[in-house]
Amino acid sequence: MWNTIFRSSVTSRTRLYWRSLFTMQLKSSEFKVLFTDGLNELAETFKKNQYELRIAGGAVRDLLSGKQPEDVDFATTATPDQMKQMFQAAGIRMINNKGEKHGTITARLHNENFEVTTLRVDVETDGRHAEVEFTTDWQKDAERRDLTINSMFLGLDGTLYDYFKGYEDLQSRTVRFVGSAEQRIQEDYLRILRYFRFYGKVALKPDEHEPQTLEAIRANSSGLAAISGERIWVELKKIVIGHHAAQLLEMMYGLGLARYIGLPSEGNVDEMKRVWQNAKGHSPKAMTILAALCRRSEEIERMDLRLKVSKEEKTLALFLVKYRRDLCKNGDQQDGLKTFTDFIIDSRELDTRMKVSELLKYQGEHKLLAELGQWTVPRFPISGHDLRKMGVTTGKEIGATLQKLRDIWKKSHYQMDKEELLSYVQS
Repeated sequence: MWNTIFRSSVTSRTRLYWRSLFTMQLKSSEFKVLFTDGLNELAETFKKNQYELRIAGGAVRDLLSGKQPEDVDFATTATPDQMKQMFQAAGIRMINNKGEKHGTITARLHNENFEVTTLRVDVETDGRHAEVEFTTDWQKDAERRDLTINSMFLGLDGTLYDYFKGYEDLQSRTVRFVGSAEQRIQEDYLRILRYFRFYGKVALKPDEHEPQTLEAIRANSSGLAAISGERIWVELKKIVIGHHAAQLLEMMYGLGLARYIGLPSEGNVDEMKRVWQNAKGHSPKAMTILAALCRRSEEIERMDLRLKVSKEEKTLALFLVKYRRDLCKNGDQQDGLKTFTDFIIDSRELDTRMKVSELLKYQGEHKLLAELGQWTVPRFPISGHDLRKMGVTTGKEIGATLQKLRDIWKKSHYQMDKEELLSYVQS
């Protein structure tokens, strides 16, 4: 996959630590497939106007890992005004100007959107937002990024530009901050959660954290209190569905993060670890794991107040806390799934099947989970109209009769047809 054409170590002591530029050439199939008509035209436009354009951030990390990136962001030496002039002159349409104040211009070419951001340096930060100014120094832009593995650039000729040993860290599956962990965290406290998210994404083992990184996180944990719940929830969900989720959540409790990010202060960590072990490998929803931390429904309500989770996520958590002990496989039944299918059929909610699936993951009932995946919800063959034709006329009587027939139908394992069921109705 790799073809190294040159490596260089360009060092400078303009900072308190050494900075070295490592370069190599990437010619992977994942990289080559990026070059659509749209990207080729974008690249030609920047080249014609003598501005540099490189792939930035997460897409570089993915490409170096042999993965096809879902999103590709670009960085450039051109300012937003210069990009707008260039695109207008080339007849290239621009959309979504919301990112312009942050230096991002979105160009649309050949039915594709390309987000291009001017290189930046932070002038002032408050732990949530940064005031930036534009630069043409790639090194300075890399220096303001959170993690070494996210600080690399990739030229459109395949040249990697790595100022902080990001490639080396990626190969060793090491997650570390660029420069000082404490400084990076204090620029944006959400980086604490981003650290754990990328640790779960990259690291092979759950416990190979650098001690100084964990100490910086512990010392700055209270900064998360000022971060919006919506931003925290985006990161937390990704942590929970990533690798090493149980160990990372346990560590986050140990470092004192829980109280600032909406998790129960005295969360049931042992139950969470048990449920994660039950559910891993079966794509549990994030809330299935987090519900295990909650002993009471009130803790779900408090979590929602802090994190602003969706209605579906909240009702799933409440369902799991309510039914995790009460809705279980009946050992006396030959058909262990029947308890759950009866519950689904009796429910009036459209998402009950999904909730029951998550409950089975929670409980570690893998065989029943597979059976439920193959099960088709049967249609109850009787309607109120059928009963009226037989002389049952009042609404109360129709409701009671339908329930009686539904119970008979369930006991038959949903096999009885309309004629058999109606034979139980006294005309």
